[in-house]
Amino acid sequence: MYPYAFLAIAIVSEVFGSSMLKGSNGFKRFFPSLGVIIGMGLAFYCLSISLMTIPLGTAYAIWSGIGTALTALVGVIVYKESFNLKKFIGLLLIIGGVVILKLAAGDSQ
Repeated sequence: MYPYAFLAIAIVSEVFGSSMLKGSNGFKRFFPSLGVIIGMGLAFYCLSISLMTIPLGTAYAIWSGIGTALTALVGVIVYKESFNLKKFIGLLLIIGGVVILKLAAGDSQ
């Protein structure tokens, strides 16, 4: 079993599902709404599989941190949201926090 592969799939699926939320127009558009349901369903399924091996705090921190950073980047690239120095620093801090949590988890295992 590859727990970090399942975690990576969970992250990508969650980013896809979250990104489809904007396109769903309040769940009024069928295909983007279906994308939300499929993306989030797969994300939680794969996250639950990864939790069989990875500690909850570590997995959730990585999943939510990287998911947040990637979703923000999708917003900038796909939905043409603004990108400035504050957003860049915030994304760096999120990614740095995930790296530190991963390193800390390695110390306790």
